[in-house]
Amino acid sequence: MRARNWVRRLAAGRHVLAATVVTAAIAGIAASGMSGAETPASAAPIASTDLKTVPFEVSGELPIYPKALWRNGSSGADVRKVEARLIQLKLLDKRWLDDSFGTMTRTAVKKFQTSKGIPDLGYVDQNTWDQLKSATREPTQTELFPPAPVVNGKRLDARCATGVALCIDKTTRKLRYVVDGAVKLQFDVRFGAKKTATREGAFSVGWKSRNHVSKLYDSAMPYAMFFSGGQAVHYSSDFAARGYAGASHGCVNVRDLAKIKWLFDQVKVGDKVIVYRS
Repeated sequence: MRARNWVRRLAAGRHVLAATVVTAAIAGIAASGMSGAETPASAAPIASTDLKTVPFEVSGELPIYPKALWRNGSSGADVRKVEARLIQLKLLDKRWLDDSFGTMTRTAVKKFQTSKGIPDLGYVDQNTWDQLKSATREPTQTELFPPAPVVNGKRLDARCATGVALCIDKTTRKLRYVVDGAVKLQFDVRFGAKKTATREGAFSVGWKSRNHVSKLYDSAMPYAMFFSGGQAVHYSSDFAARGYAGASHGCVNVRDLAKIKWLFDQVKVGDKVIVYRS
């Protein structure tokens, strides 16, 4: 019973408070000379002294970036021309002449922009392109498309013509270490069997392991240079002992221990690996 009486008193108090607010509002309208039916448009103008301004400040300016002609991810003949000019200035290595605007091309562009005192945007806008053309000459056909090396009267894959490449020919069963179109080393290799074929295509060295042991096959893979998943170029004692009587599980086996020791120290992560058929 007491709880009910308390609720009733609270409700009554709310009604009284609401009436008080309404009364005060009416009194305010009456004091200003406005009736409840009048619209704001008919109200008397408010004195400027009654207005308060709120300070608003903009710090700095929004940057306006120039339009990109070629940027990271672009590809095609025009990108190759940009790369060839950067190679002329020795800002880009020949290995990255590949029609593809990637990380290395972006870095070279930024270096050029810095050298010219322009914003290092990392992409080629019209101003960068104009300055790059002024600082270089028109690339020759040979600069744009270097001829593939010729070994024993036969041309290697054209992708082996620039930069550093492990050029691996499945037809002749040869691996050639090629630098800027010159064959530095050549040796015999063997490949995977039909069910575990060595993949063909253009790859790059992802990582190296001098004393690697395969967890999958529990076999030694010394001087391993991985280029496609678990497939790697590495020394094989089985290949040294049995020759082409056996096969790998997909890797490129080398049987000359002295040569692959030397090769392992020359090859860097990121170097090209081209596996093809001539």
